[in-house]
Amino acid sequence: MSVRVRRIYDPPEPDDGLRVLVDRLWPRGLAKDAAHVDEWPKGLTPSTELRRWFHAGEGSFEEFRRRYEAELAAPEAAELLDGLGESARKGPVTLLTASRTPEQSHASVLAQLLEG
Repeated sequence: MSVRVRRIYDPPEPDDGLRVLVDRLWPRGLAKDAAHVDEWPKGLTPSTELRRWFHAGEGSFEEFRRRYEAELAAPEAAELLDGLGESARKGPVTLLTASRTPEQSHASVLAQLLEG
């Protein structure tokens, strides 16, 4: 299974496979046709409340991870996560985020869950 995380602002690469935007909001300054996004499952993104809590610096990344994983256990998110896992078993999947630090973002949590 090949799942990787990249910034949406980086140019697409031939080995990206399925390109999935995992941010709730569309990235600023990026035209939709330039992004080369195949899927945008907003139901997999952190809730607005959780996103605001984390970006306000109120808690650690580990606490964010715990809360986000709890959100992903909800039926709709779990179904989307299963579907994305199925796609990852068939070929490469690239999770795209606008985060400046993808390794400390929800995208890295998703990648770890998918790689299992």
